[in-house]
Amino acid sequence: MATFDPEKFEDKYVHYFPELQQAYKNAFNRINEQYDSTLVHAIDQQVLNESEPFYEDGEFRIELPDDPYDRITGVVVEEEQFETVLEAHIEAIETELERVFNI
Repeated sequence: MATFDPEKFEDKYVHYFPELQQAYKNAFNRINEQYDSTLVHAIDQQVLNESEPFYEDGEFRIELPDDPYDRITGVVVEEEQFETVLEAHIEAIETELERVFNI
């Protein structure tokens, strides 16, 4: 595991790409065990693939693309259920980033 440097996180894909992949993968696996896998896969491939992790004020946050619900295709889901699973997935990613970077 690389030693975390908040300044290097601005170029996260250069300095921390393997760690980012691991955090996203761990979060996906955890959420996939808890929720409908079709919906989890759709969120992962159609929303989170365009997300951007940031580190600010001592915390990680995930910025989503515009209109995440409207990006979902191939699965029928009510917006409330989508929001619940998306929120859980984002929280899992943020937790995994903290764990991977030992913050």
